[in-house]
Amino acid sequence: MFIILVNYKVSIEVIEKNLVPHVEFLKKQYKLGNFIASGRRVPRTGGIILSNMKDKVQLEDVLNQDPFKQNNLADFEVIEFLPTTTNKQLSFLMEEVV
Repeated sequence: MFIILVNYKVSIEVIEKNLVPHVEFLKKQYKLGNFIASGRRVPRTGGIILSNMKDKVQLEDVLNQDPFKQNNLADFEVIEFLPTTTNKQLSFLMEEVV
C-alpha cells in the first residue's frame, strides 16, 4: 500500500484553474482500482492519495499521468507501508508480514 503526498508548487488560484483535469484523472484511477481514497490536506497545501497498487514503479507511471504533475503544479512523494492492524471495516487492507 502507498500513501502519496501531493505538495502544491503554485498558488491555490492556479490549482483551482487546473482542478477539473486532475479530478478526471482521479476518477479514472478509481475505476481502474488503483486508488482507494484521496482528499485535500488541511491547510490546503496539497492532497493525499491512498493506493493499493502492489508495484511502486507502476504507481509512479500512473502518477506521471496526473495533470498536476504533467504541468509542474505539484510534487508527489510516495511512501510505502504495510498495514498490519486495522479496524474491521478496513481489514481488507491488511497484508501479511513475511
